[in-house]
Amino acid sequence: MSNTPIPRETVDQAKAASGLKNIGAASIREVVRLVNRIERTTGLQYIKMEMGVPGLPAVQTGVDAQVEALRGGVAAVYPSIEGIDELKTEASRFAKLFLNIDIHPSGCIPTVGSMQGSLAAFMVNSRCRRDREYTLFIDPGFPVQKQQHQVLGVKYKTFDVYNYRGEKLRAKLEEYLGQGNIHTIVYSNPNNPSWICFSENELRIIGELSMQYDVIVLEDLAYFGMDFRYDYGQGGKPPYQPSVAHFTDHYMILFSGSKVFSYAGERIALMLISDRLYARHFPDLKRFYASDNFGHAAVYGALYAISSGTGHSAQYALAAMLKAAGDRSFDLLEGVKAYGEKARVMKELFTRYGFQIVYDRDEDRPLADGFYFTISYPGFSGSELLEELLYYGISAIALDITGSERTEGLRACVSQTQPSQFPDLELRLKSFRKDHP
Repeated sequence: MSNTPIPRETVDQAKAASGLKNIGAASIREVVRLVNRIERTTGLQYIKMEMGVPGLPAVQTGVDAQVEALRGGVAAVYPSIEGIDELKTEASRFAKLFLNIDIHPSGCIPTVGSMQGSLAAFMVNSRCRRDREYTLFIDPGFPVQKQQHQVLGVKYKTFDVYNYRGEKLRAKLEEYLGQGNIHTIVYSNPNNPSWICFSENELRIIGELSMQYDVIVLEDLAYFGMDFRYDYGQGGKPPYQPSVAHFTDHYMILFSGSKVFSYAGERIALMLISDRLYARHFPDLKRFYASDNFGHAAVYGALYAISSGTGHSAQYALAAMLKAAGDRSFDLLEGVKAYGEKARVMKELFTRYGFQIVYDRDEDRPLADGFYFTISYPGFSGSELLEELLYYGISAIALDITGSERTEGLRACVSQTQPSQFPDLELRLKSFRKDHP
């Protein structure tokens, strides 16, 4: 093992310089920084699977609309905190065409990426009722959302859904909801990091229980439509992107421009608030905000305090891309299907050389190929495996930091790995297998 693809001494020096005592507990950005340091030192390229950076060009329709808006002078004008009318109208139309839900434009609010949307949601949801102190995460999930809770001082509870799929989910949720102190249920679908996709029955369970226990559901659709087993990109006809919004009127949806439109650099997203929730009044909100109306508190309380609005020109870009998808002049999912193909090849390579897929099924169906997959290797914890793979020029993140109980696993993202790197990936995996029979 002295002749690993990346010199062990170099990796060890970089780890020592990083100040990270446990690489497995490192955040995504900390792993990125460590890998970048090693690359600069060695001149060797990693197979980077730690960060979900879109690996495709931005949709040109958005670029053109944003450039036109900038040339028209919007850079000199503050945008409305509620969002420009064009975007709000197109967002409402998009929700109807691709989710089959009716939501008024007033509840379609642009945010500085989905991260700002989730932060604003937690700032408001946790303050609606003083006797409800906890968010409930259906894990595994995006680790930074828990970091947001820590920053805000908001409490949360969590469970790994691995053993509670299908009808088992109902009893597990009631175990928490029955305590009467949960204000919000949070999950992503498709899921980051495991890529599990909830079934209609599971979403119905979440929706029905949210109504029974009067709990808000925050549904993160960052990877909108990317369960490539189905074609959710037709617009106006089934199948539609599955959503809890079909089973409850007490929801918030996070829709990101970063993945499906590859528009990550402009940090543009939408927070969609159901009509009922937007109009609802919670007297306890007056402890923090000028109004006890939920929608007003979300926009003029939380979002105003965070950034006073979302980048002006980027709103025109997202409006144009939503319109193009709705008009069918742009195929919403055709371009991003490349992620599914890369996942198929990479999963085959890893399993060929002794790795196992950790989250491998959706109830009785094989898991879809998409933006992420999860891996383990016999005899290694997730943290140990992450550290060892660094010597082989492969980076990922440990499932430990995502709320997963599968502590033997890693999350692998396919987006930054190009097909031209597949031969190199195979050589590195072959070397790893030889050194760890």
